[in-house]
Amino acid sequence: MIRHISLFSIKPKPKPKPRNNNFFGVLDFKNSITKTTTLSFISSSSSANQNKPLFGVFSISSAAVNKVGAARHFITRSMSTPISSTSGVEQVLVDNGPLQAQLLTAVDDDHGGVIVDLKEPMNSHDFTSSLKASMLNWRQQGKKGVWIKLPIELVNLVEAAVKEGFWYHHAEPKYLMLVYWIPVTGNTVPANATHRVAIGAFVMNDKREVLVVQEKSGKFRGTGLWKFPTGVVDEGEDICKGAMREVKEETGIDTEFVEVLAFRQSHKSFFDKSDLFFVCMLRPLSFDIQKQELEIEAAEWMPIEVYAAQPFVQSHGLLKYIIDVGLAKVDKGYAGFSPVPTTSTFSNEKSFLYLNSQDLDK
Repeated sequence: MIRHISLFSIKPKPKPKPRNNNFFGVLDFKNSITKTTTLSFISSSSSANQNKPLFGVFSISSAAVNKVGAARHFITRSMSTPISSTSGVEQVLVDNGPLQAQLLTAVDDDHGGVIVDLKEPMNSHDFTSSLKASMLNWRQQGKKGVWIKLPIELVNLVEAAVKEGFWYHHAEPKYLMLVYWIPVTGNTVPANATHRVAIGAFVMNDKREVLVVQEKSGKFRGTGLWKFPTGVVDEGEDICKGAMREVKEETGIDTEFVEVLAFRQSHKSFFDKSDLFFVCMLRPLSFDIQKQELEIEAAEWMPIEVYAAQPFVQSHGLLKYIIDVGLAKVDKGYAGFSPVPTTSTFSNEKSFLYLNSQDLDK
């Protein structure tokens, strides 16, 4: 527990070539047994060789600080060499005045930056003080990007972080991620996720009928257009599993994933994000349709020729290509990309590499 705090401003003795240094410190009398005093300090220097704030901790005897002159003499001699920063510093100079602040807990990332994952409640004043102190510390350590993960419960800290120069990087239902780039060099912070991943399911039975639906919402609502089941792949979900899930949800049909037949990339699709649309062939394992009541107006097995004859399909190049590539797979042995389970050097988690296994095995 801090028993006494004494604030002072100390200037070094004049030298032939003054360096215009000012040292600010906080005397913290903590240990009555060893008679030592902890001095936390920060140096603001305008010399050519030392243009970064320096801060650290000294322990000196109580006798040495009985007089300000003795403390001045000690600091003048001890500060003759640069001081490295320490993560335990709690007293720093903020806005030209000494301030006691607790440094934020952070972990190093893989690119020379730090990540702060806040969890405990904190008022904006204390957060601002800790953030200022921590930024000085990270600058001294040569850190680059600073990431702050704010849970939705700490939304009161967003304004304080933005005022310190942080900007939004991305948001999820339960948190907001903010980031700051420290170096004066170009910003290399990676952009937020740029693409949404979606699937379209080509499901054909032995009668050469394809599984199609009419939607209750969206741009095709009320148009009478029959379309293939489509949907967005969930976070952490594989493309092959997402395709089977969407077909099951919309039509009640169980399927087996066969291949990715093709994919399309488009831009400015969803809130200005790009879109990756994977055309997937699935083999039906059941045939009794049970449509989803919430989103699907109708679902049925339709002869491929009837589906292809729809005016909208005839005028839409993407849909015509999907029919062509689907029939090429059924009739001509077209080779798409099938999922092969793999692992990588970065993770032991199983992932899928989609490749042309037919030609690979030749």
